[in-house]
Formats: sequence, structure tokens, C-alpha cells
Amino acid sequence: MGTHALFKRYEGNPIITAEDVSCEAHTVFNPAAAKFENKVILVLRVEEQRGFSYLIRAFSEDGINNWKIDDKPFMIHEPQMGEQFWGLEDPRITYMEEFDQYYLTYVSFAPGGPQLSLVTTRDFERICRHGNLFYPDNKDGAFYPKRFNGRWALIHRPYARGRAEIWLSFTPDLKHYGDHTCIIPVREGWWDCTRVGMGPPPIETPEGWLLIYHGVRTTASGSLYRVGLALFDLDDPTKLICRTNRWVLAPETPYELIGDVPGVCFPCGAICDENTREIMLYYGGADTSTCVAFSTIDDILDFIKEDQKIGRTFYSL
Repeated sequence: MGTHALFKRYEGNPIITAEDVSCEAHTVFNPAAAKFENKVILVLRVEEQRGFSYLIRAFSEDGINNWKIDDKPFMIHEPQMGEQFWGLEDPRITYMEEFDQYYLTYVSFAPGGPQLSLVTTRDFERICRHGNLFYPDNKDGAFYPKRFNGRWALIHRPYARGRAEIWLSFTPDLKHYGDHTCIIPVREGWWDCTRVGMGPPPIETPEGWLLIYHGVRTTASGSLYRVGLALFDLDDPTKLICRTNRWVLAPETPYELIGDVPGVCFPCGAICDENTREIMLYYGGADTSTCVAFSTIDDILDFIKEDQKIGRTFYSL
């Protein structure tokens, strides 16, 4: 299987653009995704012409076509709330079965820098704000849907030790965090050497927790945002089983190469069908539009195994 055959782009991409939004919208991208009342809901980042972003909801029966987009924002920046002074960006949604609630993490921008914030909801109508979870600079946050030895686990991307890498922190009460561990570092010289960040929330598979992440490499003509995979132990989310050597999705089409930020595939949401094991991966193209690509859990796990063999062969030369 070729590196770009793993995820098949929807031929109708982009599925949502600024022209589809009745509110003020310059770009619409980086969507969180969840199943809700037998529909797919996307919570999309919309940037308006002041440069601030807000979040808006969109619903679809099949998660691909006929999107019903709200005519008003779901969440907006509120200057009186210090952490949201300059807007809200890049949400992720985790369904917490224990609480029968959806945990929506997002980046809130303030003069002190980007911070990771949280709201919870049962119906995507009423929300409970929990404020920011960590100090700035921090982005790309997503909760695991289950506890580990009685504690919840949060993936996030602080700027620490001079690097932007993927960390994991544990919390007994969703308020106090500790045991901070870097689980996916940058790799010098590789396609993900500049920075890395979490994509959708972790996906449970028979062979481990699947993490889909973005990796960045700065080139002479700008940054390239590509997508990679990592697999972690089901019982210990700090234990890396394997990480792909190759990227699995990279900017190649006009809607990924041309836009406000050229050369970007930035996933934030995924829906996995329990019966077919198909994954719909939702991502932003060039920080401008919303796209979707398809794969299956089985194909992804096979790819990871194949990639590890190729990597070992390469390094044995």
C-alpha cells in the first residue's frame, strides 16, 4: 500500500467552505467531530475578517453531504473572559461515557498567548465553561475517553524545552494535572522535525490506542503540515508501541496547497463506524476549507505494521 493510498480523499472536497456559512466568514476549517442523535456534528473554526475565530455547528446524516449549518455561532470570543480575548480555535470533541457528556477542548487566544480551554455539554446547546486547563503556550488538546488506573488522561501540545511536542498529563478530577510526559517528540531531520501536534482524540483499536497527529517541517517555501500515526498501549497510554516513519496524508490537491496558509492538512476530528470499522477523518485544507478523507481501522493497523518493517529494513542498510 502506497503512503498516500491509506486515506482516500472525498472526491467532493472541500465539503464546507466560507460560502456555505451565513455568518461573517473568511475561512472555515479545522473541525471537531462527534456522533450525536444519529447524525454527525462538526464544530468548525470560522475566521472572520478581523482575524478572530469563532466556532459554529454543522450537522449531516451521513457525515459527508447535505450539511445543515447554523445561522449563528455556537461559541464566540468574549473579551471579558480573559483567555478568549482574541478568539477560539481548533476544537476537539471526546465523548465521556461515564458522565454522558461531550468534552470540547479548544484553543483560546489571549494577550498572554494561546491556551487550552474546556467546555462540557450534553446536547451541544447548553455548555458549561471550565476555563483554561494549562498555562500558555499550549494547543492541540484532547481527552482520552476512559480512565487509566482511576485517572483521566489529556493529550496536549505545550511549548516546552524550546520545542512544540505532544505531551500527556493525568488528572484525578479534571482540575489538577500531573505526571507530565512527552509521548511524541519531534524528529530531527524528518518530515515532522519542526513541531508536532495531536489531531482527533485517541481512537481505541484492538491493538492499541491510535493517535493521528500532524507533523510540520519548515522548508525554503514555508511550512508543510502532514499527517502521521502512532499506536499506544491500551492500558498504559505513555507506552508507545510504534510510530510510523512515513506520513499518511500530505498537501497535494489545490484546496490543500492554495489558501491562507498553503501546504496544510490539519486533522481535528474523526468518526469511526463500529460495524464497518471505517474512519472518516475531517481536516482543514490550507487553513481555508473543510475536507474529509476515508480509511479503515484494519487498513491503518496493516499500514503501521508494514511501515515498521520498511523502517527496520531502511536502517539496516
